[in-house]
Amino acid sequence: MLLKTVARVQIYWAHMNEKMKDDRGQSTSELAVMAAVLIVVAGLVVAAIRTKVLEKIGIINGG
Repeated sequence: MLLKTVARVQIYWAHMNEKMKDDRGQSTSELAVMAAVLIVVAGLVVAAIRTKVLEKIGIINGG
C-alpha cells in the first residue's frame, strides 16, 4: 500500500515537473495586474474599516 502511494506521488511529481517546464512564471504584466488588484482590495478594506470606525465614533459622540 505504501509503495503504491509512493509510486503515485513520484508519477504525479514527474508529471508536474513536465508541466512546469512550459510555464517559467508570470510575466511582468501579470504581476502588475495582480499588484494593482491587491492595492485596490486593500484600499477598499481600509475604507470600509475607517467608515465603520467613524460611524461608531459618531454614535458615541452624538449621544
